[in-house]
Amino acid sequence: MPTTITPPVLFKCLADETRARVMLLVALEQELCVCELTCALQASQPKISRHLAELRQCGLLQDRRQGQWVYYSLPTDLPAWVTAVLRTSLQANKDWLENNLQALQAMGDRPVRLSSCC
Repeated sequence: MPTTITPPVLFKCLADETRARVMLLVALEQELCVCELTCALQASQPKISRHLAELRQCGLLQDRRQGQWVYYSLPTDLPAWVTAVLRTSLQANKDWLENNLQALQAMGDRPVRLSSCC
C-alpha cells in the first residue's frame, strides 16, 4: 500500500539521482516503459526496476500492464503540490535531463520504440 505523500516522503524518494530522473522523465513524457527508461538512463533493467518499485511504494508512480510490458505514469490522484514540485523542477532543469532526453528521442516515437526495445 502506498505511503501518504508528505514533504519528507517526497524528498526522500527523490533524493536518489536515478529516481529523480525517472520521475521527471515520466512527468514530461506522461508514460514510459522500463525499456524506455533503461535506454534513456543508460542503466540496467534490474536497477531501473528497483527504483521504479521504490517510487511506486512511495505513491509517486502507478503502473499498467500491456502484454509483457509495464508502463509507468504519475497517479491521477497525485496531490497538486507534488505535481507542482515536479513541473517546477522539470522546467528549471531540462538541461540536467538533456542527455536522457536525447537518448529517449533517439528511440523514435512509441511505435518505433516498441520495436527497438519492448
